[in-house]
Amino acid sequence: MIRQEKDINERIMYGEREIEDGRLNCFPNPNTNRDYEISIEFPEFTCKCPFSGYPDFATLRIKYQPNSMVIELKAIKLYLNSFREKKISHEEVTNKIIDDFVKVSDPKWMQLEADFNPRGNVHTIIRVCHGKRNNLELII
Repeated sequence: MIRQEKDINERIMYGEREIEDGRLNCFPNPNTNRDYEISIEFPEFTCKCPFSGYPDFATLRIKYQPNSMVIELKAIKLYLNSFREKKISHEEVTNKIIDDFVKVSDPKWMQLEADFNPRGNVHTIIRVCHGKRNNLELII
């Protein structure tokens, strides 16, 4: 029984394999004749502080207007989960994520807001943009 538990604990789980093998995938925009906006919220982002090694937690809010390609949601989830054990600053991780998204999808416009949970009584929000946003007349 103890041997089985040790084997399970040492084995790479399927989710860990998917995260490790994950890469950003895109598919063709189903309607390139219309400007529209995609909003994605990722409320459980984690990475580690490069100075202390303590975990940092954030909610990521991604908005973009696709050009010819749309980023697959499962690929986004796996990509973002790959930062969980990485030691990287708030500023660097936010800029890396938007750079990687822009590289694979070439959006017309993209914004990423990384809203980090307070740590040591300091609350940090990093916002980065790429491209020019086309105004949409949305009535909700």
